[in-house]
Amino acid sequence: MSEYTVKVEEARPATGEKPSAGPVYRCIYAKDGLMELPAGMESPWDFFSESVKRNPKNQMLGRRETIDGKVGPYTWLTYEEAYDATLRIGSAIRGRGVNPGDRCGIYGSNSPEWIMAMEACNSHSITYVPLYDTLGANAVEFIINHAEVSIAFVQGSKLPAILTCLPRCISFLKTIVSFDKISSMQKKEAEELGVACFSWEEFIQLGSSDDELPPKQKAQICTIMYTSGTTGEPKGVTITSGAFMAEVLSMDQLLFETDKVGSEEDIYFSFLPLAHIFDQIIETYCIYRGSSIGFWRGDVRYLIEDLIELKPTIFCGVPRVFDRIYTGIMDKISAGGALKKTLFQFAYNYKLSNLEKGLQQDKAAPLFDRLVFDKIKQGFGGRVRLILSGAAPLPRHVEEFLRVTCGGVLSQGYGLTESCGGCFTSIANVFSMTGTVGVPMTTIEARLESVPEMEYDALATIPRGEICLRGKTLFSSYHKRQDLTEDVLVDGWFHTGDIGEWQPCGAMKIIDRKKNIFKLSQGEYVSVENIENTYSRCPLVTSVVKPLSMFFDSIFLPDLGVWEQF
Repeated sequence: MSEYTVKVEEARPATGEKPSAGPVYRCIYAKDGLMELPAGMESPWDFFSESVKRNPKNQMLGRRETIDGKVGPYTWLTYEEAYDATLRIGSAIRGRGVNPGDRCGIYGSNSPEWIMAMEACNSHSITYVPLYDTLGANAVEFIINHAEVSIAFVQGSKLPAILTCLPRCISFLKTIVSFDKISSMQKKEAEELGVACFSWEEFIQLGSSDDELPPKQKAQICTIMYTSGTTGEPKGVTITSGAFMAEVLSMDQLLFETDKVGSEEDIYFSFLPLAHIFDQIIETYCIYRGSSIGFWRGDVRYLIEDLIELKPTIFCGVPRVFDRIYTGIMDKISAGGALKKTLFQFAYNYKLSNLEKGLQQDKAAPLFDRLVFDKIKQGFGGRVRLILSGAAPLPRHVEEFLRVTCGGVLSQGYGLTESCGGCFTSIANVFSMTGTVGVPMTTIEARLESVPEMEYDALATIPRGEICLRGKTLFSSYHKRQDLTEDVLVDGWFHTGDIGEWQPCGAMKIIDRKKNIFKLSQGEYVSVENIENTYSRCPLVTSVVKPLSMFFDSIFLPDLGVWEQF
């Protein structure tokens, strides 16, 4: 047993065509068994409805309105107001002939309406299906037809895209609800195809807040989330209500054990796409804890402006966002002259040394936090206490920089849509986990399986191999693709395709990708990530073009000029 994991099953030798596999490990906080859902908890709707009872007047969903070209402060819906609107939306959905188990699409940037549409589906056990076009030109059309989406909530700016593909989707799609207003021309275009169109306000008026809600079961499919397929067509990952709730409660358990759980005083900055599982879990956790969620305007030019106005306490990002923040700040420090750079480096090294000795973040260098690093903290709004990173490995030097300078606890995690988001997370204030993705969540068991063709041995002194997962927060199947499901779910173990290496402390380090390899003519295997990392170190190369890189750059990355205050 290491400091943070416990072995629960012995290694398995290679047999026939099956490669060897290492021991099975759990997080130390689940040593006596994986976390169980509390009795009576059947749906994420329970999180929302219980929070409304506890915090009816607390601010829940906030946005900034632009009037006459001028943007104002954040304005808020309370939990009670959002709940009433959600009940009416759910009632109106049922009034359109959509029943429990049917599918509802949600298409657009993060907004209060996105959350309320999601919760309206949860209230009636309707499966919500995020729609997004980054998976390819015909992805929205494919998802609507493949998932048999009968009603879709759509951001106003996305209506033209929906209407363009509508003639090929009318077998299933019968109702469109715009988050915004809808023009008479757009209504006419849809109605000529037999599809009813409503604005958000019109649709709310069709519903009642007094309808009886159907019973829920945690085995019901909560959401189908489509991810990129290796052969073209997106794959629909089905996630049950039980798995979704377990992920949220596991996050709460780990924060309780290692740092501080969310509360009514917390504010979350919503800008990572809700169409992805990472942000859905985080925002549902905030709802569970009665926290406030403030949305960005959806324009990268104003992202930092919105962040500073909101002053969040919880911030989630992806490595490319944090890398740009790091680069922007370091460029400004270098341009500030030798004295400023020397003072910064002295403070940085002093605090880093204390963190390496085991001191907690807020006790490692409180004087330098106030005098040197405060401007960096103000760049996140000045109140951030918890920073989370996911979606890809965070470069070690960037993670170290954030731990030293940002004034909050940083935790890096690893997960997939198929694992309902995070399946590993680093432990708060454990600096030795820098450069790793931490330990298994309290709902997951993990082991490594050898990959002989890449010379990774799960039974070696330094165990390396494909990360395999088993537990309560795994997906059920790929929608209508049992063949693909059987490829990755073998004997109860989900094969992630990622190559990991166990560290002495029990943390996992991601070192490679099993499928992203080319076999050269001379028989050598080459990793795509290694090529990208090598090119990225060249100062003449600003970006390495591949679909995921392009996606995060175009969606999330603000101009470096916004950090000029540093």
